[in-house]
Amino acid sequence: MKIATWNVNSVLARLPLVLQWLDSVRPRVLCLQETKCTDERFPRAAFAELGYEAEVFGQPTYNGVAILSRSPCEKSQRGLPGDEDGASARVLAATVAGVRVVNVYVPNGQAVGSDKYHFKLEWMGRLRQLFDAQYKTGERVLLCGDFNVAPEEVDVHDVRLWAGRILFSAPERAALRKIMDWGLIDTFRMYHTEGGHYSWWDYRAGSFRRNAGLRIDHIWVSPALAKHCTAAWIDTRPRGWERPSDHAPAVAEFKIKGKTKEG
Repeated sequence: MKIATWNVNSVLARLPLVLQWLDSVRPRVLCLQETKCTDERFPRAAFAELGYEAEVFGQPTYNGVAILSRSPCEKSQRGLPGDEDGASARVLAATVAGVRVVNVYVPNGQAVGSDKYHFKLEWMGRLRQLFDAQYKTGERVLLCGDFNVAPEEVDVHDVRLWAGRILFSAPERAALRKIMDWGLIDTFRMYHTEGGHYSWWDYRAGSFRRNAGLRIDHIWVSPALAKHCTAAWIDTRPRGWERPSDHAPAVAEFKIKGKTKEG
């Protein structure tokens, strides 16, 4: 059972790439971020042709999350508890094949010390509260998405360049650690301890060609699910395709008896 996450930077603009990738990799679940379209405009029919149903939580122009699945999505939930009307579309959860999938697009934060930065830290605290209130480590829970934070020095191409900057500042990393301390395990680091692996590269200055990136897209799981994880990787191929997203898909694979035979 493969579960993947990908910030596509507009599902309508990248639709051919997403369909191509889905057709080649065939994950059971693909969580999307930055879909940048309303629920009505989401291209459900195109994904249905490949056997995927879609749970979506969108808005015009910005943000937006979706869960594509080849199994039924059950008990879907939008947003964080306490969200005000009109809050950004950043969280979508659903249960798929016995796994509670929580798909998030963490705020970028714009610049260290800005109002948006403080909102980001507060938002991350609320995400931890969601886990405290609704989930238990003995359940099969998966948190994935664009976290907009590189957790450790090994997750950035140049620590001196990024030190104290947005996406790698100490308060952001501490807020992310607090979420992990709920009991979550980084599936990628279960299989790859070395540096040089990234999921986001700036469009400018040949960053992808130079592999000057950050690992900010993650799949974290509860201990109850981690014991079923058999592999995890970042598929960098789509970043080199024509008109790509600036992110690459991250994938984790699980062997769960009786839940799925493929994908």
